[in-house]
Amino acid sequence: MWATAWVLVFVIGLSQGTLRLDPLVNTQQGLIRGLRVDDGDYSMFLGIPYAKVNEDNPFGNAVPYPKFDDIFEAYDDSAICPQVEEFGNTIVGNLDCLHLNIYVPNKASSRNRLPVLVWIHGGGFTFGFANRYLYGPKFLIQHDVILVTINYRLGPYGFMCLDTPDVPGNQGLKDQVLAMRWLKDNIGYFGGDNNKITLMGESAGAAAIDYHLYSNQERLFNQVILQSGSAMCPWALVESDPTAPLKIAEHLGFQTEEISEAIAFLKDVDTKLVIAATEDLNLKFRACVEKQFDDDEGFLTDHPQNLDVPKVRNIPVLTGFNSNEELVNYADRTVGEYLNDFADALKILFNYDDDFVAMEDIVRHFYIGDEEVTEEVKSGIIDFSSDFRFTYPVQRSLKKFLENGAKDIFYYVFSYNGKRNFSKNDGNVTGDGASHADEIGYLFDLSYDKATPSEDDQRIIDQITTLWTNFAKYGNPTPETTELLPLKWIPVTNETYSYLDIDNELTLKRRPFQARLAFWELFFRANELKLKYRNEN
Repeated sequence: MWATAWVLVFVIGLSQGTLRLDPLVNTQQGLIRGLRVDDGDYSMFLGIPYAKVNEDNPFGNAVPYPKFDDIFEAYDDSAICPQVEEFGNTIVGNLDCLHLNIYVPNKASSRNRLPVLVWIHGGGFTFGFANRYLYGPKFLIQHDVILVTINYRLGPYGFMCLDTPDVPGNQGLKDQVLAMRWLKDNIGYFGGDNNKITLMGESAGAAAIDYHLYSNQERLFNQVILQSGSAMCPWALVESDPTAPLKIAEHLGFQTEEISEAIAFLKDVDTKLVIAATEDLNLKFRACVEKQFDDDEGFLTDHPQNLDVPKVRNIPVLTGFNSNEELVNYADRTVGEYLNDFADALKILFNYDDDFVAMEDIVRHFYIGDEEVTEEVKSGIIDFSSDFRFTYPVQRSLKKFLENGAKDIFYYVFSYNGKRNFSKNDGNVTGDGASHADEIGYLFDLSYDKATPSEDDQRIIDQITTLWTNFAKYGNPTPETTELLPLKWIPVTNETYSYLDIDNELTLKRRPFQARLAFWELFFRANELKLKYRNEN
């Protein structure tokens, strides 16, 4: 099996005590032994280290992982980068976390190379991980694709941007580049086709993929799936704060005015203390526009709104968002907590001055009329936040893809409300449509959720995973109509923004939220000179 790329060795089954074959793969990094699973027709290779953090500069760029001296036993996917994880709200992780997981259908071989889906998780560049607890592979790999999930550094370790050669910024995105280079060089040994690599991500993961389209690095993929995220999202990029290490160090008892001294102190501090201080100080670390240094492989050296997207030319794109993105985010918020949301949001993207107050009034009137901000108009504020943070930025990126010659762009809205809607279930929230990240429960086998999907939920699982994997295989989610997929998904054109509404029934429609997104199109045109970064290099 898997021809000469695979060496098969006999081992005793871990769970049943029976004789079985576990795969041993000879890669450029060395021998890697995985696990043949007992509950499906695939094997998994867990926790493969693709890069290593520099112990002398954990806030700087990582380096490729050295070759293995012995067989690497790829059995453990528990590594997690330092963060406050979302389920237990506890501080976890360490810097030995730059690992990836590979799930391979048993039919993959050197003679039958399969397309590769590379999942980049979301989490606001602050939390998230790649293991099976949330991103179980079974729903996707049953469609004969290889699935790869990767960890990358987050928070201060991944996105501290100091405008210095040692800590230039975007280290977490550069981790992803190292992972992609590893895959380009090695996925063929697992029976993968390194000329059919699709990057797939949600929220910050989608924004990260969009940044890879703008980056200075080589293109290491062939097509992209962007779910509820874009380089144009206002939360995805922040202005650098060169004082961040000074603030964290002082919070931990070390006071200095020298950045280098603060970094030297923090490199030896327990990562959990650094994360705790970051939380206490409410510091936000995201992607940033870097200064270019001669000896550094700069990733993003100008704001995407100032750039073309040449890497998107002639590649297929699948992109979209959920129908009620911000529903869960507002579920437990009181009126006092969103009283100033219009102004607070607009200040992120626009140079806000006294003249701009009239623009804020226009936005407010569009969404809630002349009403005061109360519980009664909460749905209008949710629509505003959804459009400002997700739906219009996604369409804004889509427009840039069109302008830069993307091959085909398949646009979707995920509207389905079922028992596997991830965010709504996790937050015990009810309401119409799908909130942010709700589609994850239909793409991935959530290891902590052992409930059998309902008939309707199973149909959505089958439909969305077939659409996504068809795209990975053919660059087209509906190469032919079937009973499961009874219509052809028509790509976007400059004249017609066709999209697929994924709900109880699949429906092809035109221009989602037409009035709302047309409003933002006009608003951005009217205020283009007020956009931050517009004239900066």
